[in-house]
Amino acid sequence: MDYSRYQTLSITRRGPAASVLDIQMKAANGKLPTAGHAGHRELAEIWRDVGADDSVRCAVLRGEGQGFSGGGDLALVQDMASDFEVRSRVWKEARDLVYNVINCDKPIVSAIHGPAVGAGLVAGLLADISVAAKGAKIVDGHTRLGVAAGDHAAIVWPLLCSMAKAKYYLLLCEPVSGEEAERIGLVSLAVDEAQVLPRAYEIADRLAEGSQTAIRWTKYSLNNWLRQAGPSFDTSLALEFMGFAGPDVREGVASLRERRAPKFQP
Repeated sequence: MDYSRYQTLSITRRGPAASVLDIQMKAANGKLPTAGHAGHRELAEIWRDVGADDSVRCAVLRGEGQGFSGGGDLALVQDMASDFEVRSRVWKEARDLVYNVINCDKPIVSAIHGPAVGAGLVAGLLADISVAAKGAKIVDGHTRLGVAAGDHAAIVWPLLCSMAKAKYYLLLCEPVSGEEAERIGLVSLAVDEAQVLPRAYEIADRLAEGSQTAIRWTKYSLNNWLRQAGPSFDTSLALEFMGFAGPDVREGVASLRERRAPKFQP
């Protein structure tokens, strides 16, 4: 498998027999990885290649720089709001991102540090095992932007942390620390930041050394819980992208650019 075509992901091999694929989301601005046009597409596509690569037994997803992921690039958001063709394309990518992670037969481990927002967070929380720094800051920022919480929210948050917690964090865009995320079941483990990547690698190595049929078939069976929630996810994604054609997202983008609270019209 030739991974050189990926421009926003740095992909290397490690672990037993180089069977662990290390996928790092690049921080183009030197601070946080953000999903622009290319980044959003590549984060959706990579999981098909992981599944098709017979030499890979496990994948680790991590972010470069000061955090795991910084969310969608505002230029991409503006293009989605103003261009139907862009909006349609990104809707398909957002759908594929969720289902490609769920349907990838290889186990995926995420290593989350610092801020975790947007498309990166989708893959991070849908990963089979998520390791977060205790001080990580997990935020689903959709309603702050002025659109419904689509992406992964409806398909996995209620299952992981209960409907009550999901509604609290998703409706209010409240940040969740890694430590709190572990307490409510949103992530698998919370560790000190220095231990995030070593712990993720340790888990990935164990998965790579285990029975591949047993591990993959267990993942497939468990992910039927997520597949059953597919209609809820499809609805949430459609409503999110309907919102990108509405007035609230314009105010949401403006408020983020101007670093102020949004003033949505009643």
